[in-house]
Amino acid sequence: MTNSVQGQNRHYSPKKKSTFSKLLSQWQLMLMSVPIFLYVLLFNYFPMWGWVNAFKDYGNRKLVAKGITPWIGLNNFKWLFSRPDFFQAIRNTLAMSVINLVFGTVSAVLLAVLLNEVRQKTFKKTVQTVTYLPHFLSMVIVVAMAQNIFASNGPVNDLLVALHIVKEPVFWLGEGKHFWWLVGIINVWKEVGWGTIIYISAMTSIDPALYEAASIDGAGRFQRILHVTLPGIKSTFVILLIMNIGHLMEAGFEIQYLLGNGLTAAYSRTIDIFVLEYGTQMMDFGVATAAGIFKSVVAIILLVGANFIAKRLGEETLV
Repeated sequence: MTNSVQGQNRHYSPKKKSTFSKLLSQWQLMLMSVPIFLYVLLFNYFPMWGWVNAFKDYGNRKLVAKGITPWIGLNNFKWLFSRPDFFQAIRNTLAMSVINLVFGTVSAVLLAVLLNEVRQKTFKKTVQTVTYLPHFLSMVIVVAMAQNIFASNGPVNDLLVALHIVKEPVFWLGEGKHFWWLVGIINVWKEVGWGTIIYISAMTSIDPALYEAASIDGAGRFQRILHVTLPGIKSTFVILLIMNIGHLMEAGFEIQYLLGNGLTAAYSRTIDIFVLEYGTQMMDFGVATAAGIFKSVVAIILLVGANFIAKRLGEETLV
């Protein structure tokens, strides 16, 4: 009799819910996600219809005035990759993106580790508040502050001259060789506190028993940071790194557009500014759209490539 019951149990399998049934049972969550879905659909996917402009000719003003935009295939892309200023925009974009990525990640992790070691709660909360408040400032305000701070008669030059580090004020805002680093410094000041919040949240999930065990084994504070804290936030670090690598083609627009000038144009023009110039000033929508498509395709390749490498190394991945 026992064997017959076991035989029946062996052939019994619980009925699996269909995908539709699961969605129906979670209708509250589905209803909450509708605004986000519509937002992504409207602002991320619907504009992709405009990609067809990359294969049309907007350079012929007479035909465009008549409402005629002939198809020219990949000619816009060929023309784009024959332009030195486009490659200059790619160089500037990648250079500033890498600087922002390295400076931003290192500073956020370092500040998070330092704050995690602070035991005085009032001081810790004060530092957190002061460091993440600039995230909410408009970039217009931030750039205006930077222009005053790094002006020829600004506090930075006054300090450098007073300390005899330089003999005369440095023209920070008018020399292209300084522009990338200024952008990196400004971005770190504005976003370091916001990035720190994520790493501090990850540190709170580390088991305190690991720190106690390390202390019993004779590990000092630096060794506990090295062997407990940093490994504990590794998965968060990898996920954020993959996402940031996917944004390497987006060095920014506002700060470069507002802080840049004619003297630094060779270093401040990014792909986004290139698209703006050709799309709104020169009214060549085909070239502007082709540049935007190139940027998106490269970003997707970087994101997928970083995710694949992380997966092969056994680290946390996005998908």
